[in-house]
Amino acid sequence: MNYKFKVGCNIENLKNVRDFIRGALKNHAISELEISEIVLALDEMCSNLIIHAHNCNPDDLFELNIRIEKEKPLVFELIDDGTVFDINEFNTPGIDSIIHQKRKGGLGIRLVKSIMDKVEYQKHEGRNICRLVKTVQFK
Repeated sequence: MNYKFKVGCNIENLKNVRDFIRGALKNHAISELEISEIVLALDEMCSNLIIHAHNCNPDDLFELNIRIEKEKPLVFELIDDGTVFDINEFNTPGIDSIIHQKRKGGLGIRLVKSIMDKVEYQKHEGRNICRLVKTVQFK
């Protein structure tokens, strides 16, 4: 089953994004713990996309696609035409470094990478596609 959601790049729209993800996953016998982890990771990715790639411009849109097939990994795609930020090319600072430097940021990327099995980036027809893959246990 495929789910699609287009949303304006306004931080206030993140609640709608979380509700969309949760609603799509609840239809497929996925545990509440796994749903919460996925929502957390995608919330982080979407907020980074809105803030850093689109400067919170509500006229810019991005699309979130979810593909769910029984007994296969879940696939989430964030599609937009903003500035690309590939988290796989970002050197995640160590926890000790973040604490020592009293940095506010740096944990979100670490969190996403620990929750998702795979994060891929590609460019297709002038659009950026960030694909996140997660294997879950279907009840």
